[in-house]
Parts: sequence; structure tokens; C-alpha cells
Amino acid sequence: MLYQRSSALFDEAYKYIPGGVNSPVRAFKSVGGVPVFMKSAKGAYLTDADDNQYLDYINSWGPAILGHTHPEVLEAIKKQAERGFSYGTPTELETEIAKYIVENVPNIDQIRMVSSGTEACMSAIRLARGFTGRNKFIKFEGCYHGHSDSFLIKAGSGAATFGNPSSPGVTSGTAQDTLNARYNDIEQVEDLFRHNEGEIAAVIIEPVAGNMGCVLPENNFLQKLRTLCDKHGALLIFDEVMTGFRLAFGGAQELFDVKADLVTFGKVIGGGLPVGAFAGRNEIMDHLAPKGAVYQAGTLSGNPLAMRAGLTTLQIIKNDKNFYENINKTTEILDFEIGKILNSKSIEHRINRKGAMMSIFFHINSVSNFDDASNANHALFNNFFHQLLAQGIYLPPSGYETWFISDAIKQKEIDKTLEVINNFKYS
Repeated sequence: MLYQRSSALFDEAYKYIPGGVNSPVRAFKSVGGVPVFMKSAKGAYLTDADDNQYLDYINSWGPAILGHTHPEVLEAIKKQAERGFSYGTPTELETEIAKYIVENVPNIDQIRMVSSGTEACMSAIRLARGFTGRNKFIKFEGCYHGHSDSFLIKAGSGAATFGNPSSPGVTSGTAQDTLNARYNDIEQVEDLFRHNEGEIAAVIIEPVAGNMGCVLPENNFLQKLRTLCDKHGALLIFDEVMTGFRLAFGGAQELFDVKADLVTFGKVIGGGLPVGAFAGRNEIMDHLAPKGAVYQAGTLSGNPLAMRAGLTTLQIIKNDKNFYENINKTTEILDFEIGKILNSKSIEHRINRKGAMMSIFFHINSVSNFDDASNANHALFNNFFHQLLAQGIYLPPSGYETWFISDAIKQKEIDKTLEVINNFKYS
């Protein structure tokens, strides 16, 4: 494929935007090469600035679960746009989508809309601290909860040590309140609670991790976290920005039958428009301003375009009784058939899958934490990525990211994907 227009656009963007992109992974630094600039999307496909077409396995990093520009969602946005883009006042629509989410997600009574997943997770941690009167929280290596200072902390040298800033601009003082644990390592979490008794406000986790590739919780890990949080008076926060309404309509709480104290959302609940949210029980959410003392605000929170797109998306999913069965079956077929092809080529690999999320790790061992994901053959993934890109398959441009399957991917798209992967030259 030719990427002349994309290359020119990247050169121009580089002059005015740091690194030429507005989110780092888009720069292709992990896989190498020049990022592809897209100009349109429809159904299962993206079209770039050079008019090349790609079958899309990113789907805007998760929101486009119905595929791009779904006609019902598009029509709903058009009608809402005619009524105004943003008011800065309460609207009936905000209550409508809030009620819809609360009635369909276990263990939440109230929800606060924000504008991004980062804002949702940042606010959930602040609320947990305000509710418990404690400062510290536990996060897991390889989980990404946005770019708030508290989350940009790398692990310390042991279970009892504090983390260290992993980005310039994050202070060591902030790092002292962030404790890191290995995903799926309950003993390490127990050690952190033991060494910080009475100081930990919350544990935050992606119930199915999506930012070190797709990594699943093992051995009742989530249930054991719930027990530990109850024992030590800490809140359990599920970051369901990726998994909410994607793995099940009630998210990971429904799927794994584990109750979280706070849940963060994004992606699907905005139908492709910028949105985030955090939710919980009344006793916790009542601490949030203006009713309580924990402050949070946002000019575009509850933006009517995003609310209308999100509500319409959720209604379409809910009204299709076979939605999750179908999209999960598509992902299962991709998992099985891709595995067969890679086995036939004697390529060591591991495919992790849950619902409509999956990842290929070029690694023979199981992948259950960030260290496992790091030990995969990322050079081979980069080769795999570029060979597929050249044949019209757009994967996440990093071996640490998850494929997001959309309902627009049907048998035709599956066949195309398998044909291209079968052409992959392992060298």
C-alpha cells in the first residue's frame, strides 16, 4: 500500500502537535513506521488519507462495538445536534441515560458523567479517599487507568515499598500514596495491606486487563480482592472503561459475579463520542459535591451529543437478545482459526480472549501479568502488524494492546482476516 498522503500529514502534524499525535500509541513508535492517517470509517472498515481501506480491529479502542457510524446512532446524533451541541445546564437526557445504566448494572445506585476514562478513574480515587479518610491505594502493573499523576507510577523494589514516578512531572510525594502489585498475585496484595494497615483507601483494577494485551483474572482473583477489601475496610474499584457493556451488559460485575464499590465507565457508553463516568452505591456517591464535600466538576460533563449517542448504542445492544452471543462467537472463531494457522506455521503463540476482547502474544507460556506480556516476542508482533497492515488489516499498533471486536465483523471479514494471516511470512 502507498501511504504518501499519510506521510505528508504526519510531517505537517509533527510541526504543531507534540510527536505529531494527540495520544502516544498512535505514533507507531512501538511497531515502527509512519502512522496511518484516517479520514473516514463505516461498519467494520477504516479508510485512510490515501484511500486505502482497512478491516478495523481497534474500533476506536473499544467504543465502536456496533461498528462505525451505525445508522441508528448516526441519526440520533444528527437529531440531537439540531437541538444544540452543549448547554452547560442539566438536561432530561442525562437522567435518562443515568437511569438506564443504573437499572442495568449491578450494585450501583448513582452515576456521575464526565468526559473521559482518565477523568472517571481520577475522580473515583478521589471519592474513595474522601469516603474512607485514607490516602493510599493499590494498582496493578500493566493496568492503565488514564494519565492522572497518581496512576503514572512504576513498581517499587518490593511489596512494602512505595512506587516511583514513571513520567517527568509526577512528584515523589504523589508516588508515595500509590502501591503497586502484580496482576493475579493475591499474596502481594495481602502483603501491601499488611504493611499499610488502616492506610489503604481502595484497590483499583481492570477486571479484564486490556492495556498489557488482554489478560484475564485467574483463580478467583477478583473474588479474593473483594474479600481483602472487606477485611481491611478498603473500597474495590473496577475500571470498566474497556469492559463495561462490552463483556456483558452488566459488565465484569455481572460476568464474574463480584460486587465492586465503585465502577468507572467510558468507551461504549458514549457510542464513539468522548465520555466517561463513575458510579457506586448511595452511601459512597452521596459524598460527592454538591451533596457532599468531595469536589468534581466539568463543563462538558453530560454533553448531550455524547449522551444521545451512548444511550442509543446501549438500547440497540439491549434490544438484541443475541448480541453478546453473536459477538463472542465471532471472537471465539477468530481465536480458534488464527491459532490453527499459527500452529501450522510452527509459530509460538498464546491467544488470550474474553468476550469481544482478544490478544495474540508471540510467547509459548501463559500470559497472566505484565512480566509475562513483556517476555513475548514483540519484534515478531511488529513484523506481524506491518504485514497485516499492508494487506488491509488494522491491528492495535502495539503488542501490549487489545483487539476490540465489533458487531460489524461478519463471516466475510473473518474470512478476509484468516486469508491475510495465512499469508504471513514468518522470518
